[in-house]
Amino acid sequence: MDQESTTNTTSDTPTLAGRLAQATQALADALSNLNGQFASIHAKIDRIVAAVDDGELQASTQGSTALHHKVAELEKANQDLKAQSATARRKTLSPMVTALLAKEGVEGDALIETPVVEKALAGLSIEQRIAVKAELARAGILV
Repeated sequence: MDQESTTNTTSDTPTLAGRLAQATQALADALSNLNGQFASIHAKIDRIVAAVDDGELQASTQGSTALHHKVAELEKANQDLKAQSATARRKTLSPMVTALLAKEGVEGDALIETPVVEKALAGLSIEQRIAVKAELARAGILV
């Protein structure tokens, strides 16, 4: 029996070697196809990444320039408003405050010093004094 199995093995060896050679060739072909597909996909990905990077640079440059212009305009507008608010003072006072100051001989549109206001408001309650001083400060008249 040993001779029969040896004879079968030797007669099957070329067949097995042929099959192994075919399988090896099939695997080599598949690997070659996979490598080609990988290279193709890699090239496409590189093109996509390059296009995205270029698009981002252009978009960020355009957006950044527009943002810088907008910021500059807003800063200029802010400075203009600050200058206007610094020069604009409230020129009117409530009738009550004008009457209190007139009793003490103080003109309503002139700058008023704190001791003069204290003397004029001596007859009022603390809450009323605070309210009058706040109104004078808002009008920019209290020094």
